[in-house]
Amino acid sequence: MDFRPLNIEEFTTFEQNHPLSNFYQTINYAMLMAENGYDYDLIGLVNEENKIVAASLILLKPIGIKCFYGYAPRGFLIDYSNEELLKTFTEHLKKYYYEKNVIFIKVNPNLPIAEVNIDDFTTTYNQNKNIVDTLTRNGYKKLLDNLYFEAQLPRYNAYINLKKYDFSNMSKNTKNKIKKGIRKGLIFEKANKEDIKYFYEMMKNKKDNNEFYYQDYYTVFEKNAAIDLFLVSVDYNAFLQNSQYIYEEENEKNIKLNEKLANNNSNKVINAKMNSDKVLLSYKNDIMEASKGINDNNKVYLAGALVIKHNDMVSIIFSAFDKKYKRFVPNYFMHYNIIKYYQNDFNYLDLNGVVGDFTTNNPYSGLNRFKLGFKPKVYEFIGEFDLIIEPKSYDILLQNGILSKTFDRNDIKTEN
Repeated sequence: MDFRPLNIEEFTTFEQNHPLSNFYQTINYAMLMAENGYDYDLIGLVNEENKIVAASLILLKPIGIKCFYGYAPRGFLIDYSNEELLKTFTEHLKKYYYEKNVIFIKVNPNLPIAEVNIDDFTTTYNQNKNIVDTLTRNGYKKLLDNLYFEAQLPRYNAYINLKKYDFSNMSKNTKNKIKKGIRKGLIFEKANKEDIKYFYEMMKNKKDNNEFYYQDYYTVFEKNAAIDLFLVSVDYNAFLQNSQYIYEEENEKNIKLNEKLANNNSNKVINAKMNSDKVLLSYKNDIMEASKGINDNNKVYLAGALVIKHNDMVSIIFSAFDKKYKRFVPNYFMHYNIIKYYQNDFNYLDLNGVVGDFTTNNPYSGLNRFKLGFKPKVYEFIGEFDLIIEPKSYDILLQNGILSKTFDRNDIKTEN
């Protein structure tokens, strides 16, 4: 077999038709990372009939002195269950990159090994779990499985089957939050590159990336219409009308409770009146806020999301909301509308990562509760591996903390 660089057309044709195809393994992602300090190769293994049987985008970046590391985001495009093919591809990789002073290549294959039942959080494993042993036998060092977001990409992801999605299955809390967003006059709109500045204002307190990073993302993927930017704002006129309507409804209920209280001062009636008073005050505050918004005549963006479109899947890569407007629950409203927006044209929506700690006291419990409220399927992926090409240099990088510092994590260790 021939191991060689692939041109863009060869790689793209193979990638788009491979079962493990994903947007991380595309020329678009390569070009994005080239804007962020990486070199890249498109390499492939070609059989005797000149047919590509395995390929990968390999990102390259300096580490240490005159050395590099490689990264195959979401792993190689290969049949991992074919151990002979994996062995041949791996041997070629090691030889090819040894000559380029690459110490190791990090891979996190696009292989779900289990589904998590989101009702009781039990895990059901599939045959892909055996590939851990296959990779280990062929020189890939398994890194510790992370529960949170210590790795390059999440180990647990939430997916929605758009064609079969039933909105009635959403949790009661999620439905109520969406209704609240609608009542508060939220507007879901598709934006353009010029609006990245509004999105960045929401992202800057969440990620360290600067505004140009998101502009680069949009510019690169926009070339083949593979990205959408969505923003959520407020229609204060609709907010005012809705608030006045429900205020009047609640006020009538409150008057009746007053009349009832005159003849029946049971705890049940007293509590109902007190709750109605609180609700009435809340609606009154909404009317005041909506009126102020109309008078100020300023458009305010409350939430935003960048979505990548690839083959039959759309992926929410980044999403954020302005915490000053948390009471408007814009994130629920936005995700609900993203599902509706793509439901007719794509098969799957990737909600992106959740954490593997499903207890209520973990630091990401709010994130899990939010995403799981949409009742997605949650899958555990195989995790991260390092293909070590130069063992002595790798050990030095490990011992002196450069690996930990480079990948911003504390657990660059191997499993026992």
